[in-house]
Amino acid sequence: MLIPPDPASRPAPRLRELVWLFLRLGAIGFGGGMAVVALMEHDLVRKRKLLDLEEFLHGVALGQILGPFAVNASLFVGNRLFGFLGGLACAAAFLAPSVILVILLSWLYFSFHSIPALQTALHGLGPVVIALILSAAWSMGRKAVRTLPAILLLALALGLSLLKWNSLSILAAGGAVGLWLGRDRLAKGPSPSKAPETSPPAAPAMLALPAPAAAGAASSLLGLGWTFLKVGFVFFGGGFVLVPILHQSLVERLHWLSPQQFLDGVAISNLTPGPIAVLATFAGYRVQGVGGALVATAALFLPAMALMSLLSHFYTRLKDLGRAKDLLAGLSPVVVGLIFGSALLLAKGTIHGFSGIALAFLALILLLRFRWHPAFVLGLGALAGAAGLVR
Repeated sequence: MLIPPDPASRPAPRLRELVWLFLRLGAIGFGGGMAVVALMEHDLVRKRKLLDLEEFLHGVALGQILGPFAVNASLFVGNRLFGFLGGLACAAAFLAPSVILVILLSWLYFSFHSIPALQTALHGLGPVVIALILSAAWSMGRKAVRTLPAILLLALALGLSLLKWNSLSILAAGGAVGLWLGRDRLAKGPSPSKAPETSPPAAPAMLALPAPAAAGAASSLLGLGWTFLKVGFVFFGGGFVLVPILHQSLVERLHWLSPQQFLDGVAISNLTPGPIAVLATFAGYRVQGVGGALVATAALFLPAMALMSLLSHFYTRLKDLGRAKDLLAGLSPVVVGLIFGSALLLAKGTIHGFSGIALAFLALILLLRFRWHPAFVLGLGALAGAAGLVR
């Protein structure tokens, strides 16, 4: 389908114009998924009238089933206007600025993070990243956890994550409970008022493999892609769901990243305008350079993009999403519990002394009470580390 379903009802843009629009949105879309969706609605619905508001909202709703919904919304728009290839082009354009920025920052990090000035700055990022994870869990929990069964699911997921159970099995159990109990019993309620540090590469060449021996045979591009493809199939609940899953896989099981490198990767992903899912780009670069960064990113997003392409094509025939909502109702509290658990596990080796605790508490206040953008809070943490206030 290469033209809109009803070409007489809306202007027909050229694909390159739409791709350029999403490239611009991907470069300026700081503030999280909903902020980006608001920008999309302004440009696509109100200004250019490319989609009806109802159709756009359908795309946003469907995009929350699997993967980052801002990326999915861009794919939905491109698919509805220019078919399958148009959807992929728009989603790729939206992601491109963040992926390129993460590759550049990863190169700088793995090439130069042994410089004392940069190392001291990174000391201040750890407590801030913990605060970022906690703030995300709190914000999500206020919306997702409103009933006693949901609270019990959250507590169970938190406990199992602290016991280091497999995150994917916990998510699967949560989905099964959701299908069993139903969204009315889970979601209905009143509205809420250590792996050793590896050495950096000797030469700062972007295409060099930072430390391939550390990952062993499993770090081949095929193994790397398979690892992130499996994660992509359970990418429910927004970007922060990746934190506990990738921490367990990349740090504890595969040892592709040290605990500190993982935290720094979360910080770097938060410095970009795109979804936190570009953490996969950072991890892929660590294992296999630029090629690994691209393979990891593509593998992680592949399941969500495939599902969204199907939903975009057949969405007019979808009548009942009740079972999908039941599934998500069970996943939501589990996701929140996993995120809380990952923050507690990471905090043990990251926050040291009173200064680290104070910085994490301050960052949490700035994020939750004053709603500072994460990039500014991370900058504050880097300044605190560079000034020697956090060790």
